[in-house]
Amino acid sequence: MAVAARKSKAPAQPKAAAKPAKARSGKDGAGRGEGALSNTPTFTKDEDLHAYREMLLIRRFEEKAGQMYGMGLIGGFCHLYIGQEAVVIGMQMASKDGDQVITGYRDHGHMLACGMESRGVMAELTGRRGGYSRGKGGSMHMFSREKNFYGGHGIVGAQVSLGTGLAFADWYRDDKTVSMTYFGDGAANQGQVYESFNMAQLWKLPVVFVIENNRYAMGTAVSRASAQTDFSRRGVSFGIPGEQVDGMDVRAVREAAFRAIEHARSGKGPYILEMQTYRYRGHSMSDPAKYRSKDEVQRMREEHDPIEQVRARLVRDFKIGEDELKAIDAKVREIVNDAAEFATHDPEPDPSELYTDILLEAPRS
Repeated sequence: MAVAARKSKAPAQPKAAAKPAKARSGKDGAGRGEGALSNTPTFTKDEDLHAYREMLLIRRFEEKAGQMYGMGLIGGFCHLYIGQEAVVIGMQMASKDGDQVITGYRDHGHMLACGMESRGVMAELTGRRGGYSRGKGGSMHMFSREKNFYGGHGIVGAQVSLGTGLAFADWYRDDKTVSMTYFGDGAANQGQVYESFNMAQLWKLPVVFVIENNRYAMGTAVSRASAQTDFSRRGVSFGIPGEQVDGMDVRAVREAAFRAIEHARSGKGPYILEMQTYRYRGHSMSDPAKYRSKDEVQRMREEHDPIEQVRARLVRDFKIGEDELKAIDAKVREIVNDAAEFATHDPEPDPSELYTDILLEAPRS
């Protein structure tokens, strides 16, 4: 029997939280945001279990996608999210129904976090008609209006101006929703990013710019490619507040997300969150990642893995047994294996699909 991959709703959010770190803005010019790391809030048992399941689903899904790419079942480009799971899960735990998500091409984790079905995502990766873009978009181009996911985008930085446009629509409708616009450290140097910053602050648009700084962009260390490596300060000249966040700790991410989303939702304008994270794999499946050492990657896995941090807390603080954790993993693997099985045997799109979704046709009377 097929296993449903629909995501469970996050546990109720606590009213009281740890004292927040002071955000930096273009007005105060404050220094680095270590305070955000020293006031990490605690999670309840249900919140940690939720975060564990959701991050583990992304991890296992991406591992399976990597395997299928190696087998030739997934063609083209494939950018995996392994190591960065805490960023999108923490953000989603702080969001509300109706908030939108838009990102770049490292997008599978964002789709799953938004509640998109594993079957549909994997089927799109393999180019099958059951995929979210009916097999025509592949890894980089999937959308779900139902889940308010407005795409992975293959053009570097393109999603930033589009996400700002989503926020403009939110502002125009005055429906109190927020656009969460994700991009990487490499895309942060694109000119359209700063045009978007300017408009977003000028009109006080409800957008949270989430910079997923995984240190290497497409293969170049940030210290070699960026004159200003504190990405939370990229909005200083526009007066946009920003802060650095431990993007490997889902608790820190959610806490910062609460502040940023509330700032945007309340009409105060955009907010920048620099998520200091790390990807374990290369930029894409074709990248051998020779620009960093194996010891560095191993050290990050052993000392900062976002899923292992939660697992350790569940065992230490909530006395969750190994049997229960293994059962969660088994359930997640069942969902992912079902998605892979579906994506392998689902038919390819009919050739007539080449001519659909090109023009918007007026409704016929």
